[in-house]
Amino acid sequence: MDIPFTQYQPPKALASGFWQQIGLPARGRKLHELLHQGVEYQVYPRLAKVSGIEQKALARYVDIPSATLSRRAKSGRFKMVESDRLYRFAELFKAALDLFEGDTEGARAWLLKPNMGLGGRRPIEMSATSAEYQTVLNLIGRLEHGVSA
Repeated sequence: MDIPFTQYQPPKALASGFWQQIGLPARGRKLHELLHQGVEYQVYPRLAKVSGIEQKALARYVDIPSATLSRRAKSGRFKMVESDRLYRFAELFKAALDLFEGDTEGARAWLLKPNMGLGGRRPIEMSATSAEYQTVLNLIGRLEHGVSA
């Protein structure tokens, strides 16, 4: 049986508050510019707090070594590649949050649990590369539309 490809589309109702809390625009030119210039360091602890993921663990999931993280805390800004990884993680967390209709604990638990639809990998471990990130978003899209993963 072929599983139809469903692109994840975030619901509009839940979108605004999350992005405001972490200090990033959700989409558009302003986001693109911020990612290119590097997001401010403050986005990182906010993202950790909103997601309920410890900061050291978040650094591992987005593949930012602790020494690099210390340098970024001093400089106040992440590099473009690191900013993109942080955004991908935020987008994955937001997608899971939408899947669980705003239930932060449910979203976090789902991200931390090995998933058969991802070959037994945990979704939270799949934000460091764009291919893995897209795989998780596609899975969320299928789950939202009732297509078995």
